[in-house]
Amino acid sequence: MNEALLGGIAIACAVAGMFFFQYWRSSGDRFFVYFMLSFWIQGVNHAAMAWTGSWNEDAPAQYLVRALAYALILLAIWDKNRIRR
Repeated sequence: MNEALLGGIAIACAVAGMFFFQYWRSSGDRFFVYFMLSFWIQGVNHAAMAWTGSWNEDAPAQYLVRALAYALILLAIWDKNRIRR
């Protein structure tokens, strides 16, 4: 059951990333690239958890992957709101 749930989360992340990919292609805004990469990183992380059978989300590697994904979201927000000269 855990594999199915992790697989579903991975697919949902991939689909969300595809939406942001489409938005990026139509607008060319880097904001959407950062969000796309963030969701795809999370999707790959969940797929790897399902594939290897390691459902321990307390592992430091899991936190580092999440930190990278969330850092990309913060970078996207910072990049969108910074003052352009």
